[in-house]
Amino acid sequence: MTQTTSTQAATEAAVQQVLRFEVDPGVARLPEPERAGILAAPGFGKHFTDHMVTATWTPAEGWHDARVHAYGPITLSPAAAVLHYAQEIFEGLKAYRHEDGSVWGFRPEANAARFARSARRLALPELPEELFLSSIEALVRTDVDWVPSGGESSLYLRPFMFASESFLGVRPAHEVTYCVIASPAGAYFSGGVSPVSIWLSTDYTRAAPGGTGAAKCGGNYAASLAPQQEAFAHGCEQVCFLDAAEQRWVEELGGMNLYFVHADGTLVTPELTGTILEGVTRSSILTLAGGLGLRTQERRVSVDEWRAGVASGEITEVFACGTAAVVTPLGRLAWEGGETVMGTEPGPVTMRVRQALLDIQHGRAADTHGWLRQLA
Repeated sequence: MTQTTSTQAATEAAVQQVLRFEVDPGVARLPEPERAGILAAPGFGKHFTDHMVTATWTPAEGWHDARVHAYGPITLSPAAAVLHYAQEIFEGLKAYRHEDGSVWGFRPEANAARFARSARRLALPELPEELFLSSIEALVRTDVDWVPSGGESSLYLRPFMFASESFLGVRPAHEVTYCVIASPAGAYFSGGVSPVSIWLSTDYTRAAPGGTGAAKCGGNYAASLAPQQEAFAHGCEQVCFLDAAEQRWVEELGGMNLYFVHADGTLVTPELTGTILEGVTRSSILTLAGGLGLRTQERRVSVDEWRAGVASGEITEVFACGTAAVVTPLGRLAWEGGETVMGTEPGPVTMRVRQALLDIQHGRAADTHGWLRQLA
């Protein structure tokens, strides 16, 4: 049986089974006073909830052994395929506590769809949307006391899948493990939203045509670490990548998509060419823009257009977007031998877009697009 056929069979079986994530009732929970102390200042990615989700896939059994159990170390064989061939993908999304105490996810179906696309690119079995969503709901409902409230706080959810088979050979793994962990997150900008500086990488590229740029896999992020260090060395917080073929077209930052605000009220974002990750926040902004009186364009943007547009006033603001920071204003673009400054304060369009997203996510504005899904 081929990997493709096995994956399809497992997907169909999983949909028919509607696997239930059984909750281990014997998990020791962190005492409430300690949890409250963490939730008062959680940071980002520093603390984790009491439970985690796991499930296993094999060609013979499809998806099985779906459980919610104690958060803790994962035991792997030194020969586990992921350690040698990096067959791995992940997602990132958030759960938000609304004023009435209920907890909601923002477009988790979009994350489920991207997770499936990433799985196809990495030759991993696709997790059916029903299983993706039920795994998130099971973990959030079990650890609902970990969802913070107030301000821009949220519970960050990290689903991931990796090749756990013990085997040394370059082929798709015959055993795969799926997990979800959760971490309370505070406001990304704890001291208020502030423009960040960006280093333009000319020695490194993030992805090439035909590569894994459109998949959310760990290798893409590992490859961004060296240019990120280069950015730090030049006094910048983030790195911007150009296309691999011509080193001319702007693609994205190390973990965020880009938007350019034009003087005529047009929002321009680099088009998806197979080398750029299709961000959920990016697509949400494209949908929201019309209601904010903005036009949108998805097209190629050259670094020369960026520089010249800022100098002439045609480009009035630049911002990045992603799940963690939502919307981040960019204040300065630096490169070897020069720089251009977009502004020292967040621009008005950037902040309107940011607030519009946050208001929907936190239940302060009507969800006219059907993006929210109640998790608890």
